[in-house]
Amino acid sequence: MRKAKSILMILSALFCISCSQSNANNKQNENNEKQTNGMNTQNSQIETSKDKVLVVFFSQAGEQYSVGNIKTGNTKIVADYICKYIGCNQFEIKAEKSYDMSYNDLIKLAKQEAADGELPAFKGKIENIDGYSTIFIGGPVWWGTYPQVMFTFFKEYDLNNKTIIPFTTHEGSGLASCVDDVKKAYPNANVLNGFAMYGHDVRSNEKKVIDWLKKLGF
Repeated sequence: MRKAKSILMILSALFCISCSQSNANNKQNENNEKQTNGMNTQNSQIETSKDKVLVVFFSQAGEQYSVGNIKTGNTKIVADYICKYIGCNQFEIKAEKSYDMSYNDLIKLAKQEAADGELPAFKGKIENIDGYSTIFIGGPVWWGTYPQVMFTFFKEYDLNNKTIIPFTTHEGSGLASCVDDVKKAYPNANVLNGFAMYGHDVRSNEKKVIDWLKKLGF
């Protein structure tokens, strides 16, 4: 009799353990499903049709930290990779003032512009900004964020209610505050986490950009 009771107690304990494990697995599956659905929801908000995608960027050629004197700016190379892969349009922000100077002079000027909150004018315009639903925003990191001329662009073009994908080229700053600053400029936009790439890597690592675009759903 005692033996039978012991067997029943053991079976009961095993049943409880099995139920607990099953419940835990179900909860984990639910969490995984929520995370997957969240990723799918984010990606589903990206318009992947090339006619609806625009790459807007500022890029600086000339003397650069780590890569020397370059004819094509690091950010432009990344922008070209994006457009080559997607087949979309691009708009390069070109300041009316000249930044053709030594690296040391440039960083001093960039620091002064940021301190003064200067909004340098830029050349050209985008004819049909309303026709784009997904916009990449790219630039180098100057003193913790995008160059000030890009903030002129933010002021002139309303990108709210669009999906914005920030990206930067840098030599140690990563995304810095670029994503947060884009969110401040466009509080009603769907601003994604963004992508940062070392300037000294851009000429030899196109694959990194393509892999990022694939993860976004392009």
